[in-house]
Amino acid sequence: MPAPDPSTVRLVGPWTHRDVSANGIRLHVAEAGSGELVLLLHGFAEFWWAWHHQLRSLAESGFRVVAADLRGYGDSDKPPRGYDAWTLAGDVAGLVRALGERRAHLVGHAWGGLLAWTAATLHPRVVSSVSVLGGAHPLALRSAFGRSALRRRRSQARAMSHLLRFQIPMRPERWLMKDDAAAVERLLHDWSGETWRREGDFAETARAFRNAMLVPGVAHSALEYYRWAFRAQFRGEGRRFSDAVDARLRMPVLQLHGAADPVVLPSTAHDSAPWLGPRSRFETLPGVGHYPQLEDPENTAKALVAFLRETRQPQ
Repeated sequence: MPAPDPSTVRLVGPWTHRDVSANGIRLHVAEAGSGELVLLLHGFAEFWWAWHHQLRSLAESGFRVVAADLRGYGDSDKPPRGYDAWTLAGDVAGLVRALGERRAHLVGHAWGGLLAWTAATLHPRVVSSVSVLGGAHPLALRSAFGRSALRRRRSQARAMSHLLRFQIPMRPERWLMKDDAAAVERLLHDWSGETWRREGDFAETARAFRNAMLVPGVAHSALEYYRWAFRAQFRGEGRRFSDAVDARLRMPVLQLHGAADPVVLPSTAHDSAPWLGPRSRFETLPGVGHYPQLEDPENTAKALVAFLRETRQPQ
């Protein structure tokens, strides 16, 4: 398969860009360091660069770090199908093997965290540990939309009301891309903490995310994740998926959550407890919103490095 021309999302830094064939598609990754594999999975309206701080810090701490563009994002393939959780988890497991490793530590933000949890449940042999930032177990999120939801769960449903808005054909795509993807910057602003917006690299991050959303096909692909998640609830595949992921993990889980996260509420993240593996833990970052790895990279690195070192595989 010929390598594509470098795109505007292949940003230069202390990492190497390459393409990997996994699960029947081509995935673009940025890689740094050596050691045990840590695979970084981004969230909605992002791309691999969401992990640029962690590519540096984790590589310097003795890990082989790979940040991937998920299916449909960045410089990865954008096929018309495959945005269901089954296939996306297969992408993750296939990528671990395609990178020449038997196992990996999975670190995911939001949607990437959901995929990390799903891949660890469906493909446990390739996963050493799971770290979830600004996310929750798929069934903890699903419960927020149940008919018998309690008041706290109704609050979570309101926080994720964009899931319902994204079900309309074509209009959300136009909204995401209008005015050079200005909506991406508004979401980043509304979902993040005030300190980062005032003192951090918010403007640089917003420019990078807006630029990545304008890559042809990304807006539609990004929304297909949400469309499958919603529509599957009314189909047999949704029930089969719920049954498949309704199991306690075999490996430890780090939940790293912003105390001010307005998208996945801390209480919903705590509701993931029934599916945690042994030696799991929950850590909160004060004043941080939905993006711990961007808003507080220093403390995110400290938490990740400590957890990953504890869960290293015996040589």
